[in-house]
Amino acid sequence: MNDELKPVNQKAWLLVLPVFICVAFSAILPLMTVVNYSVQDIISPERRVFVGTEWFAMVMRDEELHGALLRQLGFSLAVLAVEIPLGILLALSMPAQGWKASAVLVIVALSLLIPWNVVGTIWQIYGRTDIGLLGAALQWMGFDYNYTGDATDAWLTVLVMDVWHWTPLVALLCYAGLRSIPDAYYQAARIDGASKFAVFRYIQLPKLRGVLMIAVLLRFMDSFMIYTEPFVLTGGGPGNATTFLSQYLTQKAVGQFDLGPAAAFSLIYFLIILLLCFILYNWMQRVGTTPKEGGQ
Repeated sequence: MNDELKPVNQKAWLLVLPVFICVAFSAILPLMTVVNYSVQDIISPERRVFVGTEWFAMVMRDEELHGALLRQLGFSLAVLAVEIPLGILLALSMPAQGWKASAVLVIVALSLLIPWNVVGTIWQIYGRTDIGLLGAALQWMGFDYNYTGDATDAWLTVLVMDVWHWTPLVALLCYAGLRSIPDAYYQAARIDGASKFAVFRYIQLPKLRGVLMIAVLLRFMDSFMIYTEPFVLTGGGPGNATTFLSQYLTQKAVGQFDLGPAAAFSLIYFLIILLLCFILYNWMQRVGTTPKEGGQ
């Protein structure tokens, strides 16, 4: 009874207050500025005209935006289709304990420590047919490889670069999930004579569902906002082959200095990411609960 009447100490919220202040300055205020620009025509620093939803309508009719959106969706789905299974396989093949496990973890995480612009520069050199290992090897094998002149080669090179850079993140998340599975599950599987595939299908994969959900959402959001690596590697070319949504937005805001349309598109961009992440999250939740419901 005394516990129920005891007042709750709210002073802990003071520890969270600096975080809210930082978020307000780094996210909320810039967002409100973007909203302000998206409904105005900035004629000069002193003169602005309210245009309502005119910029939104103009951006949605832009055919270049439609092409960039399709390229972006295709790239993000390809990233998920390659990196998630590859990350799981890499995590399953990594040693579980001992000095080998520590060494492998450090080696796997090395690519995550490289800055994005350096990654683009590395693959820019790596793909050259005169001095690059990849380009020279493909030319030697008879492939007419040219990531600066062929749209397919450029798109695949950007995809492979992203796979090389970010698959270790998926692998490390899956590795942590695998190490958190209690040994009792594996002991029961050995007693039942379960195969390695059965252990993966009925023990490891269900236990990795939460980790995989985080990995899918992180990689989807990051790949959907990719900018630096393809910009350094291909500059968005050849043509518009590797011009994704972030580069399209940069061209609008910086290259053409159309602040109104750029602000409107950035809000649309933000809503697209939220919507697709919401769909992915709910789909993964539904897929994860289906086997349980079937068992009941």
